[in-house]
Amino acid sequence: MEAAFLIPVIFTVMLMLIEPGILLYDRMVMDGAAAEACRLLATKSTAEGFGEDEYTEVVERHLGAIPQQELFHVHEGGCTYEVKLQGDADSREVSVEITNEVRLLPLFDVAGSLTGLATDGRYRFSVRQSAQTKPSWY
Repeated sequence: MEAAFLIPVIFTVMLMLIEPGILLYDRMVMDGAAAEACRLLATKSTAEGFGEDEYTEVVERHLGAIPQQELFHVHEGGCTYEVKLQGDADSREVSVEITNEVRLLPLFDVAGSLTGLATDGRYRFSVRQSAQTKPSWY
């Protein structure tokens, strides 16, 4: 009798822990990729001949650690990551913003739709990193 009551409660609690874990993992990988891109942009010079595409490829290679499952990253007809790079070695500051979209688990998509955080069961979030290329006294 107690097991009949306890099993759905345990299942619901486990389900409630999975979604935050997925979002935290995505955010950690995206944050690391953005920080690495900032370090690269801080040394970027226009004389090198590298364009923005090469730096975007480096970021997307780091993002390859995120599984291509819709719970981790929606991957419809191509990569849906949005990577925005700003600045180079001549700038005072460089910044990188990465946007990702995930499909929420069944209980979370209803809650996300009701609160307005998700549309069509998808949650969109972004990570932004910035770094100074020169000291403030320079």
